[in-house]
Amino acid sequence: MARISPILTFQFIISSLLLSSFAMTLVSGENHGFVRSIDPEFLGLQREKLTHIRLYWHDIVGGPHPTAIDVVSPPSKSSPTNFGLVRMFDNALTQGPELSSELVARAQGFYASAAQKELSLLMAQNFAFVQGEFNGSTITLLGRNSVFNKVRELPVIGGSGVFRFARGYAEARTHTFDLTTGDATVEYNIYVLHY
Repeated sequence: MARISPILTFQFIISSLLLSSFAMTLVSGENHGFVRSIDPEFLGLQREKLTHIRLYWHDIVGGPHPTAIDVVSPPSKSSPTNFGLVRMFDNALTQGPELSSELVARAQGFYASAAQKELSLLMAQNFAFVQGEFNGSTITLLGRNSVFNKVRELPVIGGSGVFRFARGYAEARTHTFDLTTGDATVEYNIYVLHY
């Protein structure tokens, strides 16, 4: 019978201990340096709920007080989709479709013309609530908006305040669009899971 050297035996024991220690760390979720598992109640997270929010988004690109401005012009003026255009906005979100309706939140972000063959926007925006039970909280949306589709769906990727750990989706429907000015009013129905 072959005899195993004491050094190999020692290395085997140390390796086994390290592997079992690593496996225990993965299973136990204990604090080991910069990562640890915590109880959701520690952050005040109770039961998750689903909330439906309907708002009207007012994008004003013309006139003396635009709420959306070009920050990058399209490189080619001949592009029918304005491919490459980037526009920053700070749009009113109101309770009703009229701009004079009650202001509930501000939509702040940008959209960019991201398609060469159709009018499709990359949209990144925060809905920052300014009143009511959600005052001071935000919902963040990021996604593709093919503006000529009747209904467009954008993912809710997060939020702050009441909407920490938020996830869900928003449906966007064009309510009005002015071909002369480029101004638009869009109805947003947001379905958001949050604590």
